[in-house]
Amino acid sequence: MQTILGANGQIAIELARELKRNYGSDLKLVSRQPRKVHDTDRLQAADLLDAEQTARAVQGSSVVYFTAGLPPDTQLWEQQFPTMLRNALAASRAAGSPFVYFDNTYMYPQNAQLQTEQTAFAPVGRKGRVRAAMAEMVLQEMARGEIPVLIGRAPEFYGPEKTQSITNTLLIDSLKAGKKPRVPVRDDTLRTLIWTPDASRALAALGNTPDAFGQTWHLPCWDERLSYRQLATMACEVFERKPSYQVLSKWMLQVIGLFSKPVGELRELLPRYEQDNLFDSGKFKRRFPEFEITSYRQGLERIRREWTEKQS
Repeated sequence: MQTILGANGQIAIELARELKRNYGSDLKLVSRQPRKVHDTDRLQAADLLDAEQTARAVQGSSVVYFTAGLPPDTQLWEQQFPTMLRNALAASRAAGSPFVYFDNTYMYPQNAQLQTEQTAFAPVGRKGRVRAAMAEMVLQEMARGEIPVLIGRAPEFYGPEKTQSITNTLLIDSLKAGKKPRVPVRDDTLRTLIWTPDASRALAALGNTPDAFGQTWHLPCWDERLSYRQLATMACEVFERKPSYQVLSKWMLQVIGLFSKPVGELRELLPRYEQDNLFDSGKFKRRFPEFEITSYRQGLERIRREWTEKQS
């Protein structure tokens, strides 16, 4: 039985689909209010802030995936995220279950250097420091060696359905609403984005590959990096709109953040958009050469197709 902790987010939903499709139907989905992805899924309600509930949820698991998320609230991250992860690791250790940690890049330097699995942590801002501390916690568990542990790390998302990211919110959701797409800070820097279903499929592949444990893996992204100018233009073409977009400058986003808490919570990430974001996933591609990665155009076309079907 493979268990997903934090089972209601887009990464977890796509992960459940992939596990069922290629790795067996015995799945347990765990969250405060879990919802089935398939009729055969087992559901278990548990608060990951509660060590006993987490331990009960993990019992009998052949692999545990930690994909839990929280709203972009700094204080909430500081108060809850480390406890949730600590409880999940302790529960997996007690159950003897391999542990797969889904991670992001908040702990990396916010500069244009090439990001590899060996990039040293240099977090900027409070959320970055939380994610750095959590990654260190997982690395310490990996070094302890009592259970197999791996980290799958992804850059910024874009994707279908409930995918939450700056790119989805400003660019894709604007097009869906019939508005001019918006891009953050600059339109000429190169971005590395990961298609959320690809991230989940890769996480499932790693969790079912014994020799992948004991390592950090950058999850696979399309080789061609695009600027927001290129991405916005492509998105307009796919949505059959005039190629036009608005750049939200750093100061504009900072002013909006004074009146909007969600935008205000993004301020510490804004330096990432002032320069190229170069995330390297070559290690995964060499280990899994048959893994098919979704191109940006394929991803945008799927988003438009699914959105169009819902309108009809």
